[in-house]
Amino acid sequence: MIRLPDAGGALRPYQPRRAAPVPPGPPPTSRALFAAAHVVANPFGNTTPHGPAGLDWDATLAFRRHLWAHGLGVAEAMDTAQRGAGLDWPAAAELIRRSAAEAAAVGGRIVCGAGTDQLVPPYGPVEAVAAAYEEQLAVVEATGARAVVMASRALAAVATQPDHYEEVYGRLLRQTAGPVILHWLGPMFDPALEGYWGSTDPDAATGTLLRIVAAHPDKVDGVKVSLLDAGHERALRRRLPAGVRCYTGDDFHYARLIEGDGRAHSDALLGVFDPLGPLAAHAARLLDAGDRQGFRAVLDPTVPLARHLFEPPTRCYKTGIVLLAWLAGHQKHFTMAGGLHSARTLPHLARAYELADGLGLFPDPEAAEARMAALLAVHGVER
Repeated sequence: MIRLPDAGGALRPYQPRRAAPVPPGPPPTSRALFAAAHVVANPFGNTTPHGPAGLDWDATLAFRRHLWAHGLGVAEAMDTAQRGAGLDWPAAAELIRRSAAEAAAVGGRIVCGAGTDQLVPPYGPVEAVAAAYEEQLAVVEATGARAVVMASRALAAVATQPDHYEEVYGRLLRQTAGPVILHWLGPMFDPALEGYWGSTDPDAATGTLLRIVAAHPDKVDGVKVSLLDAGHERALRRRLPAGVRCYTGDDFHYARLIEGDGRAHSDALLGVFDPLGPLAAHAARLLDAGDRQGFRAVLDPTVPLARHLFEPPTRCYKTGIVLLAWLAGHQKHFTMAGGLHSARTLPHLARAYELADGLGLFPDPEAAEARMAALLAVHGVER
């Protein structure tokens, strides 16, 4: 029994459940599922908001092996890995190299983020942004991994018209070694990306993106959409050229979007699949067998946890994800690069623990309870 605080600080008893963890399994075949994986900070290094952060490489790579063992692909060095929020480009480049080598060694699927975060404000002209993208794409492609062309704060700052996006992305797509994933991250995840694709009007922005894809369909594996707008995503995926995937980044509506509407479905590249990986892969394997009801029976109950982790300010979702990784035994501490372990309130973290425990996400519930109790005790909550 553990006492958990509510939003007002009142304590209530909670009895953790005992549930058998989901066993490892092969990758699903009817959907492509990638978990955007978090990084494990070195707790003895710089975990403050100042200066470059160091990583615990062994724990970081072990977590990726966990995801691969359950049949998921890994989306490496994305915003879940704290790109631009504690993880700088030199550390991200090393992460890409190490994870790609690990993927090759174990046969795991991997895609890696290429962006422009080596640039610092005030940003230079559009040509400098394109060159920064090229530098990072070269690092990703040298590893043999597929690139995710991430949304760029620098491009959002210097592009004054949609043509600038078409110019930069066209330049990149003409020279990529293979098909890439284009990434549309909404301002709820990063306010600096407001007006991406040259407009704050979603329809106009979508038009720019679709023109880029239509001009280079053989160079675009898919489009990853993180706008938390299921209706917009459905409309977008119907307009994509044949063979171009829509990867949902919607951490609120993923179950319905992955299932599909009978005409089309979304694949997935999701930060919430970091903690939900085993359940997500199990659900997708049910979908492989044609069991749509079973798929939803597994995945629908996970949505309240996802909505809690990604509640506003949405960009702070990484804190809850790392908390759950610690409680599940994937790392030895609850500290984060950039000091982001302090980005959520104690009641928020307690509710995340309760919801995750209710889903049976902790392989050792007693150890998870002990760790949660220790975190509460640090904040003055006695058992």
